[in-house]
Amino acid sequence: MEFYFVRDRQEKYRFFSSEPEKQISIPVSRTKRAWELAQKKLTLLPPRTLRQEQAFIHILKSGDETISIRHSGLRSAKRTRLRFSLFLYKQRSKHILILIGETLLLPLSGLAALLPGPNVAFAALALLILTHWRAFKGINKLAHRKLDFPVAPLFAEWERACGRAQEDRYAEILKRIETEYRLSQINKILWR
Repeated sequence: MEFYFVRDRQEKYRFFSSEPEKQISIPVSRTKRAWELAQKKLTLLPPRTLRQEQAFIHILKSGDETISIRHSGLRSAKRTRLRFSLFLYKQRSKHILILIGETLLLPLSGLAALLPGPNVAFAALALLILTHWRAFKGINKLAHRKLDFPVAPLFAEWERACGRAQEDRYAEILKRIETEYRLSQINKILWR
């Protein structure tokens, strides 16, 4: 699994991971299949945020001593480390506030159980809380790991094109990034 720390078109930093290859299907229990189906159907987060949350969750599964995070290389290694640590601090604070807000809303969504039919509001909120909690744990684990920042030249080209507002080159650069790093739907993360 590879991780990336790159600026998007709006000059905001994005952290995401490569998607794993298709997994071999293993028979699972009925409740686990229902839970996975619910997670797929009730994903309320936009793709940009969802990929970032998934990257933080993948950190929990990573047993590596050193985590490699690719970046553009337009800034010095020291500055990139500082930016990344500030990014993690901001994400940690943001996740704490989101978890507090979702926890306060949870009893209100429980009142929807009085209405006929399934309590979709409660289930969706529970999935969001679980996702944010796991991402928060991944952020904390990432903050205490040894990090390596290799340079990815195509991302440097992307950031230069964004800095110069060369919108006619965006699609071409993103297509090259998709093929070289095997990243699907990268335009939804960095461009749109």
